Amino acid sequence: MQAPDWTTGDPAIRYQRCARCGHVQYFRRDFCAACGAIHLAEETASGEGTVYATSLVCRAASPETRAHVPYNIVLIDMKEGFRMMAHGAGDLAIGDLVTAGFVQFAGRLVPYFEKATR
Repeated sequence: MQAPDWTTGDPAIRYQRCARCGHVQYFRRDFCAACGAIHLAEETASGEGTVYATSLVCRAASPETRAHVPYNIVLIDMKEGFRMMAHGAGDLAIGDLVTAGFVQFAGRLVPYFEKATR
């Protein structure tokens, strides 16, 4: 059974760790992408990471996203060892330390990264 996370409307970022080789992966799979093992542990990310890339979206992809334009899409290298795409504050730059919160976007709960205050 899949543990609740942001894809199911709950404020958490979940990932998998292989019990055999220790590989970390995000999005869920039924097997380890590194060694093929089927024994995967579900873990919850801390929400801490570093901005790898950022892109300002100035053209709505759908009628539901039109109200949000412009918005920032970021790639985040998470502290736990995986990279994820998410929404982020407009002032983020490559290399910034960030923390995740959650916001409503086009009717769905999504991760939203802002500069860390540490």
